[in-house]
Amino acid sequence: MNKYEGGFTLIELMVVMAIIGILAAFSVPVYQGYVVKSQINRVVGELSKYKAGFEEQVSISGNVTNSDLRFTPSDLTTATPGTDIGQLNGDGSGRIAVTLGGNSHPHVHGLSVMLERSASGHWACKLDNSLVASNWQSMYLPDSCSL
Repeated sequence: MNKYEGGFTLIELMVVMAIIGILAAFSVPVYQGYVVKSQINRVVGELSKYKAGFEEQVSISGNVTNSDLRFTPSDLTTATPGTDIGQLNGDGSGRIAVTLGGNSHPHVHGLSVMLERSASGHWACKLDNSLVASNWQSMYLPDSCSL
């Protein structure tokens, strides 16, 4: 009769569990960082679709309301249909801005995302992280935006 039993020893299982734990300790924060960055990129993309409506209002020198932009609130922001997200200045400059909240990652609640238009018609993405500075990481900044 063969006394050899197949299987793993307790030590072997503990070593495997330790390796899995170490890998998880490194990968979970990196994954969360990618989630945050993707949420910021999504909000920037959502704001970008409102530039056409903003440009239309610039051409007729009107005010910019949410209905002019055909604004639909995102679940990642605190914006509501009742509060205008656009601001048009007399010289043609202005901005479209929202603040992250809602279903966004808690590390970026309070982050302001703005698309600013110069009087010459150039658009720039800017973020204001003053309310989330303690949780801010440089990897969150989208390539197309500045602080």
